[in-house]
Amino acid sequence: MQTGLQLTPEIASAIRAHGREIYPHECCGALVGRDGDVTSTVPLPNITDEGPRRRFRVSDLDYLRVERAADAAGAQLLGFYHSHPDHPARPSQYDLDHALPSFSYIIVSVLAGVAEDVRSWKLRDDRSAFDEEVLSVLTPDS
Repeated sequence: MQTGLQLTPEIASAIRAHGREIYPHECCGALVGRDGDVTSTVPLPNITDEGPRRRFRVSDLDYLRVERAADAAGAQLLGFYHSHPDHPARPSQYDLDHALPSFSYIIVSVLAGVAEDVRSWKLRDDRSAFDEEVLSVLTPDS
């Protein structure tokens, strides 16, 4: 079994585009696929009550809806992506406090409206910190 995530160029582009569209707020969405291969993303509404410029939150209903749709398609909910407006693509303390160890978390840094760095993170089982995971964008020859 592979470690990390693999994306097609189209999926990587869709994540960046969502971050640009929602800027200066945080975008969020689900990563769907199997065994680390992300086959689709599902943009989700950011329902945070702490201000969408600095936080994101997915509703329990949206979480359940995406998980059920992935199961019905023979796929898995692999994790989530979100943007950090005008901040680096690394997890914040808020991210650490709200993440689950079983998921991957892609963060895209959107600086002045331009989607820059895209990185993926996995929470340690003991929830003490994130470790960066390999994020590969596949080429047609891959």
